[in-house]
Amino acid sequence: MNNKLIISCQALHNEPLHSPFIMSKMALAAKLGGACGIRANSVADIRAIKQEVKLPIIGIIKKDYDDSEVVITPTEKEVQALYDEGVDVIAFDATDRIRPGNRALDSFVLSIKERFPNQKLMADVSTVQEALHAEDCGVDLVATTLVGYTEYSKEDDPLKVLEQIVKRTALPVIAEGNMDTPEKAKHALELGAESVVVGSAVTRPQWITEKFVAKMNES
Repeated sequence: MNNKLIISCQALHNEPLHSPFIMSKMALAAKLGGACGIRANSVADIRAIKQEVKLPIIGIIKKDYDDSEVVITPTEKEVQALYDEGVDVIAFDATDRIRPGNRALDSFVLSIKERFPNQKLMADVSTVQEALHAEDCGVDLVATTLVGYTEYSKEDDPLKVLEQIVKRTALPVIAEGNMDTPEKAKHALELGAESVVVGSAVTRPQWITEKFVAKMNES
């Protein structure tokens, strides 16, 4: 997936397109458009997508726990489900926030690597320091997925954070999060990103429509 486009095909429970069938067709459309990989949420969606396309899949499971702000693949239970289904890469929240059960990232990654030694792991981070910490933990890739989505990174520019991570880590770095224009995606590759993940700008028509409406309603 080097220097290529990955499309995130996801729809949450409260969105009209929430359906494994629809996400599988989104993945097919992405493939026909030239995407080289898919990021998908839930075993059901991943299973349906596999029936439509033979592309590498970055798998996640989003799940809320009462004792943590971490949502993306928060516990080993979700990792196990993704591993059993079979995905090329398992991605998870690797921010400094405590995981469910008051668990730290180091312990979480160590346990995963011991249980699934051949599984590729991608750390979704929001800061440069989180990327470096994830590298020390032994992940295979890092992604800028959560830049701007943690309380302490709200004012940060994803492309600037990407540039710094690329300079300071030896790992492949995936540009993800607010990559909402072709120009940003191209610039991310110029800054050294291994690949670019684009989601909402391609696969969430409700969000795209809201952006148009908001801009047209500006006085």
